[in-house]
Amino acid sequence: MKIKVSAIQMISKDDIRENIERAEKFIKIAAEKGANIIAFPELFCNKWFPCERNKKNFNLADSKDGLIIREMASLSKKYDVLLAVPFFERYRRRFYNSCAIIDGGKLLGIYRKVHIPNIPLYEETFYFTRGKEFPVFDTRFGKIGVQICWDNFFPEGYRILALKGAKFIITPTASAFKTQKRWKIVIASHALLNNIFVLRVNRVGKEKFQEFYGNSFLVGPDGSFIGETLGYNEGIFISNFDLSDTDRMRKIFTFFDCRQSDLYKDLLL
Repeated sequence: MKIKVSAIQMISKDDIRENIERAEKFIKIAAEKGANIIAFPELFCNKWFPCERNKKNFNLADSKDGLIIREMASLSKKYDVLLAVPFFERYRRRFYNSCAIIDGGKLLGIYRKVHIPNIPLYEETFYFTRGKEFPVFDTRFGKIGVQICWDNFFPEGYRILALKGAKFIITPTASAFKTQKRWKIVIASHALLNNIFVLRVNRVGKEKFQEFYGNSFLVGPDGSFIGETLGYNEGIFISNFDLSDTDRMRKIFTFFDCRQSDLYKDLLL
């Protein structure tokens, strides 16, 4: 299946409603250019509040029935697109760094970030409970998975998603400082070793303590970059690909056929 994907780089404001209104402007442009799948950066509806510990920030959390998902579902239906919507989720008295997958106005499900960092300016363990599963979403465009930012430095999630049938992974990030080189290396490696497509969509803009650099990109199942990496400013990355290329690459790189799963027990240590 041929797909046109879009990564949206937008500067996040303090007001959630304003961010949603601005998101629609980007969605409209991307949809007019033929994008089927449109993804936003990690926690795009908020300023990067995990840069510090502040109990007041829990008031920013929203539920799957709240404003963010309700409005984004309406936009997904209006423009007939699949949206990957990262948001600060409140669920059963716990809080998560999540990403909703909404296809044609319907919420297919939510991925909750599994690997939660606790490093300077990324005080995420203060806010978020770690997710407990790697769901694959069965969309009209094929099977899709999500990995959020820090998840990318753990290979297990990608392999699980690929084994469960995902051929395309969306990875919203909040990367700052001079880290682009390592992000390109790690994501290209995941794409090649699992023969999948990976769309990285990064935050952009100068905030309280750090400046997010954007540079969103798409990697193909052979580990090569597709199209030009988006720059350091607000913008829209759009690129085409054929999902069937994953099957073609797996006939060339027989990584899955050569797996020796009975010898991998040490991974559970």
